Amino acid sequence: MNSQEETEIKTKPIRKRWLFWLQIIIIIYCGAGIALYYLQDRFLFHPKKLDSSHVFVFDVPFEELKIPFNKTDTMSLVKFFPKDSIRKGVILYYHGNMDNIERYAGFAADFTRKGYEVWMPDYPGFGKSTGERTEDKMYEQAYQVRRLAESAYHSDSVIIYGKSMGTGIAAYVASTSQQRQLILETPYYSIPDLFSHYAFMYPTSYMSNYKIPLWRFLKEVKSPVTIFHGTDDGVIPYKSAAKLKQSFKPSDKFITINEGKHNNLSGFDVYKKAMDSLLQ
Repeated sequence: MNSQEETEIKTKPIRKRWLFWLQIIIIIYCGAGIALYYLQDRFLFHPKKLDSSHVFVFDVPFEELKIPFNKTDTMSLVKFFPKDSIRKGVILYYHGNMDNIERYAGFAADFTRKGYEVWMPDYPGFGKSTGERTEDKMYEQAYQVRRLAESAYHSDSVIIYGKSMGTGIAAYVASTSQQRQLILETPYYSIPDLFSHYAFMYPTSYMSNYKIPLWRFLKEVKSPVTIFHGTDDGVIPYKSAAKLKQSFKPSDKFITINEGKHNNLSGFDVYKKAMDSLLQ
């Protein structure tokens, strides 16, 4: 046996091991990608449904509305009111991806004590809102809330506020209407961009069922835009929100909150001072 034959005999087991592990890696990669694709709604949305008979209890005066959207879908909307009868305007609050209105109702007091009504809808499948959830339906229902506000308030008295996942929905509504201003708390560039942070090894732009291109909506918003984002946000990376500056007008502001996390920005003085100015 010559040296070449001996070398080939020795390398065959090595090749087999490499091929074996390569196959394992490919199977894991494909399996995880398939799971990510089919389970992405569960990663993106974490709704908590409520029975239609469920009774809301809030510390702020409120009114509950059940708005028929079509033959099968109903949208749940809660209006929170200031204790004073004088109204400065209305804030349309599009909340995040967790639970339902009950989780976010506590934020309403930050606005009602300043004389604003707060209208907070639940997305399809959240709380008492019924129907299949799709990106287009989320846009349509959010816009209907804006249309309802037109019957009670002039556009100069309407503020659109988005939090977390709801920032994209809020930006869409603001891009299709006139309002006093748009305020976004912890926004993202787009859903595929957000997914790429967690699954950078996959082509998320093709895999994402939801797009919500917030950056594109911002380019169509005529009113002033203010964004709040924390540098220590562990849910939506700061860099994803920072890219939105590319879609800014000269009047728009990006307020960085050092050491701010995803759910604690309202506790920082820089947030409180900026909001006091915005809500004057």
